[in-house]
Amino acid sequence: MTAQHPQQAIQATHTPRAPRIHPERLLQSLDDLARLGAIEGGGVCRLALTNADELGRDWTVARMQALGMAVTIDAIGNGVAVYAGTEDLPPVMIGSHIDTVRTGGRYDGSYGVLAGLEVIATLRDAGLRTRRPIAVAFFTNAAGVRFQPDMMGSLVYAGGLPLADALAATSIGGTTVGAELQRIGYSGQAPVGEPRVDSFVELHIEQGPALDLRDLRIGVVESVQGISWTEFTIDGMSNSAGTTPMDLRHDAGYAAMRIASFVHDLALRYGDSQLGTVGAMRFEPNKINVIPKRATFTVDLRNTDDQLLAQAEAEVLAFAEQACQAEILNLSYRLLARLEPVAFHPMVTDLIEQETASLGLSHMRMPSGAGHDAQMLARVCPSGMIFVPSVKGLSHDVREFTEPDDLVNGAQILLQVVVRLADRP
Repeated sequence: MTAQHPQQAIQATHTPRAPRIHPERLLQSLDDLARLGAIEGGGVCRLALTNADELGRDWTVARMQALGMAVTIDAIGNGVAVYAGTEDLPPVMIGSHIDTVRTGGRYDGSYGVLAGLEVIATLRDAGLRTRRPIAVAFFTNAAGVRFQPDMMGSLVYAGGLPLADALAATSIGGTTVGAELQRIGYSGQAPVGEPRVDSFVELHIEQGPALDLRDLRIGVVESVQGISWTEFTIDGMSNSAGTTPMDLRHDAGYAAMRIASFVHDLALRYGDSQLGTVGAMRFEPNKINVIPKRATFTVDLRNTDDQLLAQAEAEVLAFAEQACQAEILNLSYRLLARLEPVAFHPMVTDLIEQETASLGLSHMRMPSGAGHDAQMLARVCPSGMIFVPSVKGLSHDVREFTEPDDLVNGAQILLQVVVRLADRP
């Protein structure tokens, strides 16, 4: 659940107007990082702790150091760079991630990190220091492709996952997070969870269609949906598709497809707050003329209401058990990830909205449909998020695109919000 913080802890006062960011520098940095792990179609594949991720980390750390920031790497591989303030206080942190999915775009995660570095570059160019330090972070394994859970680095940072458990997480290929961190040289010495953070702001592309469809420039993110990931395995009996009567089959594939259909129908029945997806499914032996003896598949459930999310989980499990019993099949399952919904701190959210309005940009308050590092930091400090539009709602796709003006506007709002947070009494 979101940590509770006294209102006076983040009261922000107006400061002189912040300097303007350098648009070309921001856009060029996005292009430069996108070359590391580039794939056909303009996308990026930088899976966590791969060689491509190592290159991306090295490039990002070099940028941080070039800005005169003090860079540390902790034991889970999170990178944190601090731009000193005029007083020795906990920093205001900006952050996201630079790892991607297999067919990712150039903005998911990376935009938040590079916009953060543009904030520092702009302040440095202007010779400005805020009262509090400003930190820019990239967190390990946010995409959650090779290792589960996703948002791993920020979850460990916030104390929600023991370091030992995270380091022992194993990929499909059999290697562990700890081994891969050692291999690429990012098993750091800094204590996990340091520095203690005053507040946190994450800038991100929406990864959905709401802003684009409404022709709005900024999303003021109030909350993040709760997420439940479960892997189901159904065991039946293989036999010939041509000689086995329908009433004598123990078809694991049929039961899996019934459950997938149920998930879809359940989400429609619950309404707009509920989402349900069967995103991965495989059959064994996976032959055109053989009844599947085993089906393994995932169920992704999301809701902004934790009670409704728990109800949906229970309904899916009950139906899965019923469907398997009817076909005389064995059912097993394991929870891959379970994250409660998070409400962001209203004072940070209000501040984002104020700075958006000050630039005359159209906006709306909205929840996030995807998980983000900010929801983990919300456990330990006042946190908030800024969204910019994703054209056609595309993300986790090589066609992922956000208009340059929107990228620039988002970074400018980030700068103004962070300056106000860092300069407050």
